[in-house]
Amino acid sequence: MTITDEDCLPETLAFNEQFEAAAASRPARGRAPDAATLAYLRRNRLGGDTPPVRLPQGRDRVVEGGVKVRIFAPDRVDGVYLHIHGGGWAFGSADGQDERLWRLAEQARLAVVSVDYRLAPEHPYPAGPDDCEAAARWLVENAAGEFGTERLMIGGESAGAHLSVLTLLRLRDRYGVTGAFRAAHLLFGPYDLSMTPSQRRFGARRLLSNTDSLRGSYELFTPGMGEEQRRDPEVSPLFADLVGMPPARIVVGAEDPLLDDSLFLAARWEAAGASARLGVVAGAMHGFTLFPLTVTERELRRQRDFLASA
Repeated sequence: MTITDEDCLPETLAFNEQFEAAAASRPARGRAPDAATLAYLRRNRLGGDTPPVRLPQGRDRVVEGGVKVRIFAPDRVDGVYLHIHGGGWAFGSADGQDERLWRLAEQARLAVVSVDYRLAPEHPYPAGPDDCEAAARWLVENAAGEFGTERLMIGGESAGAHLSVLTLLRLRDRYGVTGAFRAAHLLFGPYDLSMTPSQRRFGARRLLSNTDSLRGSYELFTPGMGEEQRRDPEVSPLFADLVGMPPARIVVGAEDPLLDDSLFLAARWEAAGASARLGVVAGAMHGFTLFPLTVTERELRRQRDFLASA
């Protein structure tokens, strides 16, 4: 495990304090967002107070299985990155990070394929995982013809990191596919939906995510499931057999309620025989890469370098 960005700790903690103070002036979200909040989050696609910019370089497409994807392909393509967005399985979208994904595509010389998977509560588990699985299978079968390369990577942030691991496990267990994806990049994901100790102990601090909001997200995504049912490896990949997984870079902030999820997953990933590079960003909260921080720019560079060299 590497603790990174300790030199930025005062800046990062000051931002956390400002964020928490601003959140305290707004009504508490509670266990699950109401209809108005969910509509707002979906409209702005994790973009803050305004909808994000849609770049002309992004190309919307429907692939096999009727799954929507958004593709960013630079002039030179040395590999393909299957990106799965975050948003608690209930908001976020493939067109919510155009500027960031296009920059990654150009700098790492990757075609980026972002999955616009179906969202809860209208489409609860297993709809989202099904869509990600279908997009991954399409890439395994068609990347060479579509992009001129079979060098594939996968990854995402938050719920997208969770869905990335589920997708790798489904490819292995349902189709015997291992090794097709050469690397996984997993940012602050929830890997135990029955809740790790750090999730349970985080409490009511309003740093984008907390104990109650996580419980609410799990209830939206897996309605009717009890705690023991959420420990099923097809729901919580921390409980899965991780043999055959690709090298992974697993990143989380030290002030994230999902801290234990990354710590535990990295340990189990390595115990299963795969490489896992674990980075803990000093003082960072959940979703820190959404915000204009020094640690954000550093993390985006580390992500680019990992994917470019995978």
